Amino acid sequence: MTDAEKTPKKETNEKPKVDVKSKVGIFFEEVSQSSLIIPILAIICGLLLGGVLIALSTEEVYSTFAESPLQAIGNGFKAAWEGYVTLFTGALGSPARISEAIESGDPREIRRAINPVFESLVKSIPYIFAGLAVSLGFRTGLFNIGVEGQLFMGGIFSVWVGYTFKGLPAYIHFPFAFLAGALGGALWGFIPGLLKALTGGHEVINTIMMNYVAFRLTEWLLRIPMKREGSTNPLSPIIEESAELPRFFEPPIRFHTGFFIALGIAALVYWFLFKTKWGFELRTVGANPHAARYAGMNILKNTVLAMSLSGALAGMAGANELLGLNHHLSQSFSPGYGFDAIALALLGRNHPVGVVLSALLFGTLRTGATRMQAVAGIPIDIISVMQAMILAFIAAPAIIRTIFRLKEPKEEEPGVRVSGWGGS
Repeated sequence: MTDAEKTPKKETNEKPKVDVKSKVGIFFEEVSQSSLIIPILAIICGLLLGGVLIALSTEEVYSTFAESPLQAIGNGFKAAWEGYVTLFTGALGSPARISEAIESGDPREIRRAINPVFESLVKSIPYIFAGLAVSLGFRTGLFNIGVEGQLFMGGIFSVWVGYTFKGLPAYIHFPFAFLAGALGGALWGFIPGLLKALTGGHEVINTIMMNYVAFRLTEWLLRIPMKREGSTNPLSPIIEESAELPRFFEPPIRFHTGFFIALGIAALVYWFLFKTKWGFELRTVGANPHAARYAGMNILKNTVLAMSLSGALAGMAGANELLGLNHHLSQSFSPGYGFDAIALALLGRNHPVGVVLSALLFGTLRTGATRMQAVAGIPIDIISVMQAMILAFIAAPAIIRTIFRLKEPKEEEPGVRVSGWGGS
C-alpha cells in the first residue's frame, strides 16, 4: 500500500458550496422562457403607455409647457398617477372608506364600500364566457368572430323562456332559461360551422354576417313580437323572478351566481379540451386537419361541434347578462363583450385559466374606468386604447423580448392556427 492509501481520510461536515450566481441566472433564464412572462410584461407596457396617454390628454400639461417644460412633465406624472389611483379605487374600493365603514358597523355603508370589488367580478362574468368561446375556437383552428351575435341570440332565447313560462319553481326556471341561452348561441354557431364543413366557406366571413343578422333580428323582435306592452321603448317584457340568477347580497351589490357558474364552465372546458378524447380530437383537427383526417378523425363532425360549443359559451354570456342583471332584452345590452373577447383570449393564451385571469383584469379595468371618467375627467376610451396596446404586444412578442432583453424561447411559442380561405 502507498503512503496515501495508509493515511486515513479526514471526515468533514463541510457542505459543497452552492454557486448562488449560477442558480439565480438559471432562475431568471427559466422565467424568461416562461409563457407567462410575455402577457405580464405586455400588461405592464400597456399600463405605462396608458399613463403617457393620460398625461398627453391633460390640459395642464400644454398650458404650462411654454412656461416650464419640467413643470409640464410633473403635471403629466401627477395626472397619470391620479388617474390610476382613481381607476383602481373605483375597481377595488378605497381602503380608507372600507376601514371607516367597518368601524361604523353600518351594514349598508359596508356594502357600499366593498361594492366596487363585487362590481368588478360582475363585469368579468360575460368576459369569462365570451373569452372561453373565442379560445375554444382558436384551439380548434377556427376564428369565431361571431361571438357578439351568438351572445345576442343567447339573450333572446333566455329572455323568451324567462317571461313566457310562468309558475315554474326557481330551481327549474333559471337553469331552463340559462340553458336556452346556450342553445340559442349554439344554433348561431352551428350554421357557420356547417357551412365551413360542407362548402369550405370561411368562418370569419360567415360569423360576421351572422352578427348583423342577429342585431337586426333583435331590433325586429323588440318592435313587434317581443315588445313590452305599454312601453314606447324597444324593450322586452321583464322576466319572471323565478328565472333570475340568485344574488348573494342586498343592494347595491349585484354579485350573483353567474360568477360561480362561469368558473365551473371554465373548469369544464379545461377538462373537455385536455382530459377527454373529444377534446383531443378537436385540438388535433385545429393543429393539423390533414394529419387528423389521415388518423381517421371526422373533420366535418369536429368542425361543426367546435363552432356549436363555441356559440353555446357565447350564448351563456348573453343569458348571464339578462338573467343576472338587466332582466329584460334591449338593443344595446352588450357593450361589445364578443369583440373584446378576442383580445382577452389572446392575452390568456387560449387557456381556460388564462382566460379567467384575463377576464378579471378586463372586468377590473372596465369598472374602474367609469369612476376614472366621472371623478378624474379622463375619457373612458383610454381603457380601450390600453387594451389595444396590450393586444399589440401579445401579438408581437418580439417587441417585448427586445425591450426587456429576453432570450428567445427554446421551443416555439404556441400560436393561433386558423385555417386558410376555403381550407378544410
